[in-house]
Amino acid sequence: MHAVKIISETKNQWARDDPAFVVICSFLLAVAASAYCAAYDVSVAHAGFTVLSVVLVHFLLIGIFLATCCWFLTNNYLREETSSNSHVVEQHVEWLYAFDVHCNSFFPLFVALYVIQYFVSPLLVAQGFVPVLLSNLLFMVAFSYYQYLNFLGYDVLPFLDKTTFFLYPIGFIIILFPFLVLASFNPTRYVLSFYYG
Repeated sequence: MHAVKIISETKNQWARDDPAFVVICSFLLAVAASAYCAAYDVSVAHAGFTVLSVVLVHFLLIGIFLATCCWFLTNNYLREETSSNSHVVEQHVEWLYAFDVHCNSFFPLFVALYVIQYFVSPLLVAQGFVPVLLSNLLFMVAFSYYQYLNFLGYDVLPFLDKTTFFLYPIGFIIILFPFLVLASFNPTRYVLSFYYG
């Protein structure tokens, strides 16, 4: 987060100029999706569709949607009010910064749900209580950590107030966890069957 402050001080913006991290994440997602396609023996056409949907939908479109929601919320509801007598420049969250926060938060989720899950998927798709528990635990940790990093990304901005709002979904995820386990819902099996039949 120190780099964010340096960029803000030198360029008067909070977002990165360089799209390299987006390109790297997209490339890594394409490689991971290709590995799943190779492991689950799908056709070349299906593999191409899967890779495109993972990169375009999971990362970019959902990221654009989430960044837009966070951008709207932070600018309309979470900014500190400045007094009319103040000589402070009113600051806003840039949309590109919101997308940067999504990208930074997405990377650990990628590692958990695309890389780690790939290597332990034979265990996670098995029948029984333990695979259901472990699969739900992996998804709960990944999505909770995404939200926590999202919170950190906005908490570093000095002109935002009540950024703990971004931690609330973690409570919902934790409450949902035992219900999914008791219902024997296995998210790994669901996602893999959705993409690879």
